[in-house]
Amino acid sequence: MSDTSSETGNIDAETLQQKVAHYADRGVSQVKLGLTDIDGVIRGKYVGIDKFISLLKKQGGFCDCIFGWDVDDQLYDAGSYTGWHTGFPDTSFRLLVETERWLPDENCPYFIGEFVGPDGTDHPLCPRTRLKNVLTEYAAMGLSVRSGFEYEFFVFAETPHSVRDKGYRGLTPLTPGNFGYSLIRSSVESQRFNALLDYCRALECDIEGLHCETGPGVWEAALKSKVGIQAADRAALFKTFTKVFFQRQELMATFMAKWSMDYPGQSGHFHFSVADAQGANPFFDPSCERGMSLLQRQAVAGLQRYLPEFLSLLAPTINSYTRLVKGAWAPTAATWGIENRTTAIRVIPGDGGSQRIECRVGGADGNPYLAAAAMLSAALEGIRQNLDPGQPIKGNAYDVEDDLPVDAKFATNLGDAANALDTSSVARRYLGDEFVDHFVMSRHWEVREYQRNLNSWQLERYFEII
Repeated sequence: MSDTSSETGNIDAETLQQKVAHYADRGVSQVKLGLTDIDGVIRGKYVGIDKFISLLKKQGGFCDCIFGWDVDDQLYDAGSYTGWHTGFPDTSFRLLVETERWLPDENCPYFIGEFVGPDGTDHPLCPRTRLKNVLTEYAAMGLSVRSGFEYEFFVFAETPHSVRDKGYRGLTPLTPGNFGYSLIRSSVESQRFNALLDYCRALECDIEGLHCETGPGVWEAALKSKVGIQAADRAALFKTFTKVFFQRQELMATFMAKWSMDYPGQSGHFHFSVADAQGANPFFDPSCERGMSLLQRQAVAGLQRYLPEFLSLLAPTINSYTRLVKGAWAPTAATWGIENRTTAIRVIPGDGGSQRIECRVGGADGNPYLAAAAMLSAALEGIRQNLDPGQPIKGNAYDVEDDLPVDAKFATNLGDAANALDTSSVARRYLGDEFVDHFVMSRHWEVREYQRNLNSWQLERYFEII
């Protein structure tokens, strides 16, 4: 399609003309676009207005090396989708005009992109498309999903240069001490708290609640729930632009699952419910105990049964597994309970507007699209198989985990978790063979990269005494 065509790929010609005129009135000369890779890193660029017009009329191209390298831009040694053998050609993407939002302080619109295959077909490795396809499966059953992410993150009085100069050791947190829910810390830092709330609202990544968590300089943000894929869109943007927000102030935020063994890990909890065609929440049944409907029990049972197979999508890094240990506010097995924060799956009773499930397995380091796709796939499979979760755990779930079947326990390392995904027929059915093969390869690469590099633990343990 030529640039002079009166038809456009995902926007009509009149609307596009109005949009470009609006940009001209605001003195806008470029737009920013971003696409999320397999690790949840948003890769993007600025493009001029003429290029932007072209991208809305037809697909664009992005070097497919982003599916051939890791978070450090190091090329996989076992790449099958792309690599030196393919010459790293472009892969197609489309801009999603409905995702437009304005970047604070830049006077620049931002658009989410989505990778596509030949002739606009689904791209097998696109994280956003994997989630979109799972949501389509819910829609086929007459259900929509409302969900929201909660993230914990540490804030440091450091810069990208200073953390490297220090070797990531002896870092200075923004504030000292364990001040969970502290009004002292949030009031002293009120300018930053309020500024982050305003910044995220301008980005259409509204924060529903923001407070200090336990640990030096640790904050927790609960993002406002949204229907469909918007929840993951906003979560991905929140993680990236929260880092931008703090780095502009000569500070740093990290979403590592655990940065120090002295403090609890950083979670990426996921809340969700469903709605039927009439807008009612079928997870809620007032005639059932604690309002927990048969559908909600089935969804819980699906999570209980299949989370161990999907774990590497919720805990995708070597570091993830330092968080998933007993007594650290993170689950080590696929347990469930009602209002029980020691379990992996927490049922939150309420009414038709609030009855929901919280999955407490994921860390803050997860890719929101893939984490959501994994959890929603597991829940949907439980519904389709009419699974039953049994009785909820009361009290400390850690006390009973040793007695659980092996397949209910979570892998303790990334390699074993990737193997569980590799052999999961359910994961392959919902996410596709090509995606599972690629993701498993990328996790085994991550393991090998860790194993072939020295770390501070090895040096401190062996340098002198051995």
